[in-house]
Amino acid sequence: MKKITDFFKNLPPKQCTDCGEIIEEQHESYLNQCDKCLRNGDL
Repeated sequence: MKKITDFFKNLPPKQCTDCGEIIEEQHESYLNQCDKCLRNGDL
C-alpha cells in the first residue's frame, strides 16, 4: 500500500477552469479560477 504523502505529492497541479492556467494552491482554498479570471469576472 502507498503512503498517503506519496498520493498527495503525485496529484496534478490545479488548473483554472476558465483559462487553464496553473493555480498556485493555498491552504484551505477551494477556488477553481486564477486571480486574473476572478478579477475579470467582477467587471
